[in-house]
Amino acid sequence: MEDLKLAVLIDADNISPKYVKVILDEAASFGVAACKRIYGDWSDVRLKSWKDALLNNSIIPIQQYSYTTGKNATDSAMIIDAMDLLYSGNLDGFCIVSSDSDFTRLAARLREAGKLVIGMGESKALGPFVKACDQFKYLDLILDSNNAEPAAEDPLPDNTGSSAVNDDTATNRDSIERLVRGMIDEMDDGTGWVRTSRIGDQLIKRYPDFDVRNFGSKSLNKFLASLPGMEVEERLLANGNPIQFVRIQPKPAPKKASRKVAARAGGKKRAVRKKQNG
Repeated sequence: MEDLKLAVLIDADNISPKYVKVILDEAASFGVAACKRIYGDWSDVRLKSWKDALLNNSIIPIQQYSYTTGKNATDSAMIIDAMDLLYSGNLDGFCIVSSDSDFTRLAARLREAGKLVIGMGESKALGPFVKACDQFKYLDLILDSNNAEPAAEDPLPDNTGSSAVNDDTATNRDSIERLVRGMIDEMDDGTGWVRTSRIGDQLIKRYPDFDVRNFGSKSLNKFLASLPGMEVEERLLANGNPIQFVRIQPKPAPKKASRKVAARAGGKKRAVRKKQNG
């Protein structure tokens, strides 16, 4: 299958250069970055730290002067370029890198045109922008996950993923657990087992910002296995390829009373009936 051609558009006023590797790695997981542009007022000393990152990663800086204090002309330049690239017809998707909710309408418009839209920003990004994208990646959480010590793999902290978001995009473990249980009930073919890949696809469709790394896990299978009452099993297909399934752990069958306990209970019942009958 041919890789998707993506445009990576970065809002330099809103994103730190420390995320550049995460941005490009995430884009590479979806396709090829055929176009890499970053927007800002490069006469501003605050953007000087981006210089090495741009040179080392072949990212083209687009100059946009600030016309007046307090207004961000960078957003407009980035939106205009995105629409020009859309109408060129050479791209399959866009990576919009910003935490600014002003790009919400742009993301929605690109999706209306049938393009894949990947949003990337910090966990302070607001819900409307997150929901407007096909998927949204929290750069600060991914960077923290990548920098975690190997011994601390899958610590599964009791965080809420994107705790800075004050709506249902703040996918905490409790809400994910309830949603997964509901999905298993819906998709169950009678065996109780459902493919973990199907669960993962549905989670991303319902929560564009869902990413197991937000919860300290390295894989979907490990994350699902960590949820209370969940059981994950790997099976081999006829061609030898492994496939994972998940189910809700069945409740243990009630223990049968021993014969002695049953006999004592029966004796007590007979004694009570005898006393009542006088």
